[in-house]
Amino acid sequence: MDNKNEFLTRQPAKLFFSYLIPSVSATLVTSIYILADTMMIGKGVGAVGIAALNLMLPVFSVYIGTGILFGVGGSVLFSVSKGRGEDRKAQEYFTASVILAALTSVFYMWLFTMFFDPITLVLGRNPGTEEYVREYGRFLKMTPAVFLFSSFLQAFVRNDSEPGRAMAGVIVGGVTNVFLDYLFIFRFQWGMGGAAFATVLGYGLTTSILCTHFLSGRNTLALVKVQSLGHKCREVVCHGFSSFLLEESSGIILVIFNRQLLHYVGELGVVVYGIISNSALVVSSINNGISQAAQPILAVNYGAGQKKRVALAMRYASEAAVAGGIFFTIVGILFPRQITGFFVEAGPEIMEMAVKAVRIYFLSFLPLGLNMLCTTYLQCVMLPNQAMIICLLRGFVFSGILVLILPVIWGVTGIWAVMPVTEVLTLALSLAFQRKASGRT
Repeated sequence: MDNKNEFLTRQPAKLFFSYLIPSVSATLVTSIYILADTMMIGKGVGAVGIAALNLMLPVFSVYIGTGILFGVGGSVLFSVSKGRGEDRKAQEYFTASVILAALTSVFYMWLFTMFFDPITLVLGRNPGTEEYVREYGRFLKMTPAVFLFSSFLQAFVRNDSEPGRAMAGVIVGGVTNVFLDYLFIFRFQWGMGGAAFATVLGYGLTTSILCTHFLSGRNTLALVKVQSLGHKCREVVCHGFSSFLLEESSGIILVIFNRQLLHYVGELGVVVYGIISNSALVVSSINNGISQAAQPILAVNYGAGQKKRVALAMRYASEAAVAGGIFFTIVGILFPRQITGFFVEAGPEIMEMAVKAVRIYFLSFLPLGLNMLCTTYLQCVMLPNQAMIICLLRGFVFSGILVLILPVIWGVTGIWAVMPVTEVLTLALSLAFQRKASGRT
C-alpha cells in the first residue's frame, strides 16, 4: 500500500493504534537514556552526582529540542505536501531540514566547546558539583550531532510510514545505554564520565539504525535541489518552533527551578527535583508518543481535506492522553516513596521532602497530555502561531512567573505547585484554540 494512501484510506482507529505502540515505545525508551544515568549515578556516584546531572539536563534539551525543531517542523510540511500530492515539494522540505540540522550541529559543538565554563555557571555549577559537571560535560559538548539527528530522524522515519523502525532504533540504543551505564560506572569505575560516554554511544547506535531507513523499500525520503531554500528553511522553523519551545521550556524552567531550590532549601532540593524531573521525563515521553502517533495522520488528512478523519484521529489521541494522565497522577499520589527509592538511597530528610513534592507535582500530569496533543494538532492544521502561543505561555510565561511568586507565598511547597497550576491554566487556553481550529478545519 502506498505510504500516503495508508494514511487516507485505513480506518482511523486502527491506523492510530498501529502507530501508538511504536511511537510511545520509541519516545518512552528515549527517556531511559536519562533515567538510566540518573538511577545508576545515584547508586554508583551519589546524590551530588544526580545534582550535577540535573544541572546538565538543559544541554540535552538544547540538542534534542533542536532535532525536534527541524524534524517535526520539516515532517509536518513533508506530510501535508504528500497529502496534497506534492511529492517533489515534500522532498524539498526534507532536504531543507537536513541542511538546518547539519549546520546547527556544527554550531553547537563550537559553542559548547568554547563557552563551557560560562554556560555551566549560568546553569548552576558550584564548587560542590564542579568536578562532576566537568566530567560529564566533556563528552556532551563534543557530540551534539548524535543527539540532534536521533530526534530529527525519528520524526521523519515515523512520518515515512516506518514507526516500527523508529521504535527499534530507540529501543536498541536505550538497552545498550543501560548495559553500558552499568559496565562503565560499576565495573570500570568511570563515574560521571562513564555515564556520559554510555549515553553518547546509545544515541549513536539509535541514529545509525534510523539511517538504515534510507536503504529500505518503503523509503520516500531523498535529498533534492531546493527551490527557494531560505523560504523553506523559515517554514520548517516556523512549523517546528512550538515543539522546540515545548522541549526547551523544560530545560529553561529546570534552570530556574534549580536556582530557586538552591536558594530556599539547598542542594537537597535539587536532588529531589532531579527525581521529579526524571519522572516527569517519562510521562512527557509517553504523552509525546501519543501526540506523535497522531501527527502524521492529522497532517496527511488535513492536507487531503479529510476533516472527519482528522477529527476521529484527534478523538482517539485525546482519550489516550486523558487515560495516561489519570494513571500517572494516581501512581504519584499512592507511591511517592517507591518512586524516590527507585532513583536514590534516600535518607529521612530527602524522603520527607520528596514524598510531599511528588504528590503535589504529579497533579500536573492530569492535563499535560492534552496540552501537548493540542500543540501537535495546531501544527498539523497549519496554525503554528497558536501552537507557539500555547508553548510560550506554558513553558515560559505561566511557569516562569509562578516559580518566582508561589515560593514567596508558600515556601518550597510553592515550587512544587508551579506545574500543576501552569498546566491547568494552559489547558483552558488549549481547549479554546482547539475548538476554534476545529471549526476552521
